[in-house]
Amino acid sequence: MWCVDEGDIPGSLGSDREIAVFIALQKPDLWPIDKHFSDYSEDDIFDLIEFLFDHISKPIDGTYHSWNNCGWHYTVFDKASGQAELREKINPILERYVDGFTLTLVGEVEQLADRGLEPLVEADLPTPDREDVAARVDMANRKFRRHRASLDDRRTAVRELADVLEYLRPKARAVLSKKDESDLFELANNFGIRHHNDKQKRQYDQAIWLSWMFYHYLATIHACVRLIEREDGKAQ
Repeated sequence: MWCVDEGDIPGSLGSDREIAVFIALQKPDLWPIDKHFSDYSEDDIFDLIEFLFDHISKPIDGTYHSWNNCGWHYTVFDKASGQAELREKINPILERYVDGFTLTLVGEVEQLADRGLEPLVEADLPTPDREDVAARVDMANRKFRRHRASLDDRRTAVRELADVLEYLRPKARAVLSKKDESDLFELANNFGIRHHNDKQKRQYDQAIWLSWMFYHYLATIHACVRLIEREDGKAQ
């Protein structure tokens, strides 16, 4: 902040915000925003939004410096409130940009789920296995929808979901037909997602097919987990 008596009063980022931004993002010419914004790429904008989320706080209490209408000198801040307010202000803008993005609760800019599939992406998995199922599905979801996700990142995310299904496979046999079980893994294997061989299909639009496979596997995991949990409930 700037004080009429003391001049620049540095906050947690120090007195040289330009250097702080450069160290954090490894990109020059991003700060100050009003000087460089016209040259920003899409990635620059998203990186800065995430940077601001990480460092923003809402001022709560302090002292009022009346001399020359200097203003409030805040000393107490609430980080969570500042982050929530930033998301409240920025998300309506991000949602209207191109196909739609969102700043998540953990401060990552992600693509919105395809229209109509939002409940699938946001739904919790009703499984007690947080480490091998829920956490891996969440990681794959974040990797697939990350704003700078490459085709390789998305392929890896689909592979992660296929691996979760492989982990569920022994229990899934009890709730799926043999053909359904076989078809699920044939999809990933034949399209070069899980294994590598010369019989795999490679001449396809990866952006479209990876998106389809991601949501297909995500929906299948949700269905399998719910069916498995139902069977486990009957057995108790």
